[in-house]
Amino acid sequence: MKTAKLFIAGLALAGLTAAASAGTLDDITKRGELRVAVQTQGPPFSLVGANGERTGSSVELAELMAKEMGVKITFLDFDWDGLIPALLSGKADLLVADMTPTLARGMKVAFTTPYMYTGSTVFTKADSKFKSTEDCKAKGTKIAVLLGATGEKEAKTAFPDADIKSYKGGGPLLLDAVNNGQADCGVNDVSAVKGQSTAYPAGAFTIMPELLSKEPLAFATRYDEPDLLIWMNLFLNQVSIDGRLQKNLDYWVNSDAWKKDH
Repeated sequence: MKTAKLFIAGLALAGLTAAASAGTLDDITKRGELRVAVQTQGPPFSLVGANGERTGSSVELAELMAKEMGVKITFLDFDWDGLIPALLSGKADLLVADMTPTLARGMKVAFTTPYMYTGSTVFTKADSKFKSTEDCKAKGTKIAVLLGATGEKEAKTAFPDADIKSYKGGGPLLLDAVNNGQADCGVNDVSAVKGQSTAYPAGAFTIMPELLSKEPLAFATRYDEPDLLIWMNLFLNQVSIDGRLQKNLDYWVNSDAWKKDH
């Protein structure tokens, strides 16, 4: 009987060991492909360049991940509100975007440690009568926000008397809305606003100097992929130490140098 119990315990231990060794990283390696969900148009983090190539800050970091893994990469394009559903459905292994790891989102997906900090800002058309963030608090002010984005929640808090207009899609829709007069002001991540406004003539928009918040940005995966999450954090730590992360951010986020190349 004792021998039988030891045999059964051995089988159980072997099963646990096998289960522990199998995971998303193994799947990615066997598949030879890393599947990444990105925003369709969200410069400077994700965009389609003049030559039709998928590029951007988050895109290049994902490409570095695939290179370090020794696999090819496939990008899956989604509107902002489709990113998390794509990840949860298993279409993508991970999600890279300028996404804030909020507590609400953390109930659904597992976020990496932050790779940078940013915040939401208010912007208007350059010739607008709204000259400050305070001006935008006037009752009935039409404020454009991105559906499901952190800026949507922050705008509702900062401008309780305004008419909040939520747009489904990417950040450029907010700039279009303000530029076309559909909205008086827009609220979005300051890095995104600065990057996306370069598609317009210089000086087309006024970006308010105040930030509505200070927010971390992070990448995400599913909670059933703990091995991938650990590896992603290790990757972000490594590229931070060796300078590749700062080089990426200096080019894509802290300047508009990328505009002439893409």
